[in-house]
Amino acid sequence: MALETPNHTQTVAGWAAYDSSGKIAPYIFKRRENGVNDVTIQVMYCGVCHTDLHHVKDDWGITMYPVVPGHEITGVITKVGSDVKNFKLGDRVGVGCLAASCLECEFCKNSQENYCDQIQFTYNGIFWDGTITYGGYSDMLVADHRYVVHVPDNLPMDAAAPLLCAGITVFSPMKDCQLLESPGKKVGIVGLGGLGHVAVKMAKAFGHQVTVISTSPSKENEAKQRLGADYFLVSTDAKQMQGGKRSLDVILDTVSAKHSLGPILELLKVNGTLVVVGAPDRPIELPSFPLIFGKRAVKGSMTGGMKETQEMMDVCGKHNITCDVELIKPDKINEALDRLARNDVRYRFVIDIAGTSKL
Repeated sequence: MALETPNHTQTVAGWAAYDSSGKIAPYIFKRRENGVNDVTIQVMYCGVCHTDLHHVKDDWGITMYPVVPGHEITGVITKVGSDVKNFKLGDRVGVGCLAASCLECEFCKNSQENYCDQIQFTYNGIFWDGTITYGGYSDMLVADHRYVVHVPDNLPMDAAAPLLCAGITVFSPMKDCQLLESPGKKVGIVGLGGLGHVAVKMAKAFGHQVTVISTSPSKENEAKQRLGADYFLVSTDAKQMQGGKRSLDVILDTVSAKHSLGPILELLKVNGTLVVVGAPDRPIELPSFPLIFGKRAVKGSMTGGMKETQEMMDVCGKHNITCDVELIKPDKINEALDRLARNDVRYRFVIDIAGTSKL
């Protein structure tokens, strides 16, 4: 494990957390030269994910400082390796959570690289050359082309950036639950944040009836009038939750705070499925009776493989689905992280890395 090798000759300006205070400050570091399988990307925009907040504060006890966060990256290719055939100079591209995998296991060979035992992430991971990976809070990135996707021309690069994490995180379980090809289902979305608002847009685009379940009554108008949700349930209102019992086919739980799955499970029909995509830092409560008496299933889902990520981007291009973002300059990253910790963003911060307007 190393910060760099003799092959790391490119000086890069970025922003990093140096310790568990989580405070972000400018950081100059080195990236590797562009290899035969690599593309070099001028970073234009990078989304701020809740995972970034966990990493900069070392909430999970795995952070290797200094850490350069960022795995919702959009930019333009400035260099292409000799063995790369599917990208060219000037292409609009995106990089999400994945930087490397073994390429040999059943999951890698089945386009599910995200479940590879040797998966390494875009930041705070260990690349094939033994160096620590640095993310998109930086002005350029060198990435293996197998972990890069094309961004459709009609999608603005800033609002498309969070699709590389938030978008694929909700798209993958929707596809797994056959929601892409079977319209007319009744779909619940728990939480109306960075993940939830994209899930509502996707579920509506795929032709489903959508119910948002939230602790915040104030979000009802937003959910219905602007995002197109059909129904809204306040999860702390026992009467509303009782009225919604056995009404939903599939529920995506996007909440990252500790909560009980019991009341949510009761909203599912018999044989319904609850997919957990949020990542609370403490165990969630899973009572047995709602499972047993409803023959219900609870499963988890983690981002998606590269083929699926490209499919997600293409589907978003087809339906013109983007994230609702608040654009910030790099000098506002700390303020954004503080606000994110208080859920004070509608619905995703995106850093204007290159200081440009929409591309």
